[in-house]
Amino acid sequence: MRLKINLQGKKNIKVPFNYNHIVSSIIYNKIVDLNLAEELHTSNSFKFFNFSQLNIQNRKITSDGIISRNGKISFYLSSPNDFFIKNLVSGFVEDLEVRFQNEKLIVENIEALRTPDFKEKSEFKTISPINIRDVNDENKRIDLAPSDKFFEGIENNLIKKYCVFNNLKSTNKKIKAYSEMANVKRKRITIPKGPNTTYHRAYMMDIILEGDIDLIEFAYDVGLGEKNSMGFGMIKYIEHY
Repeated sequence: MRLKINLQGKKNIKVPFNYNHIVSSIIYNKIVDLNLAEELHTSNSFKFFNFSQLNIQNRKITSDGIISRNGKISFYLSSPNDFFIKNLVSGFVEDLEVRFQNEKLIVENIEALRTPDFKEKSEFKTISPINIRDVNDENKRIDLAPSDKFFEGIENNLIKKYCVFNNLKSTNKKIKAYSEMANVKRKRITIPKGPNTTYHRAYMMDIILEGDIDLIEFAYDVGLGEKNSMGFGMIKYIEHY
């Protein structure tokens, strides 16, 4: 299930370039069920939700961030877990105020979006960048650039998430991920983590998923690649009429 969350603040609100941790905090703070919030926050496994980059239509780019001239900010959020989505909507409805750093925003409205009619070969574009990592020869985790190993990592990660979510040991369902590599853009995302800061190299791109429709729909809901709950790997379906 996917939502579009529309926020309204005062004019000329400044948004830093690296805001993933801010949006993640907003989401956790709106979960009504405190047990669910604690479970998600402390889990070292998949959290099964993701969100897009912020959409700021009327904007001005500065050296240290983005200015929303009219104060309007929106983003998409999705999850295959309907309980999580309903819990989150309840939290937004019960308290329409959102704290974005030191600014107060109001939830203008929340839209529940129709799930597309996917095909066994479906085209997408990212609306938050995909991150996939691997272990190098020195046994260190490194971010991969788009390559055969990158797309293989997306496929394996998606199958693993699908099995964990559905309490399966394995599945016969298949998925193939690839791209024509015409619209690839690298993004470097910075995320504070306690006293430290982590840096992640991720990629915006057009991407094709070919295989079982259940897996394609699951990818649409949960996101591709790693760190989905920190705003990585959300995809938008490209419909052909």
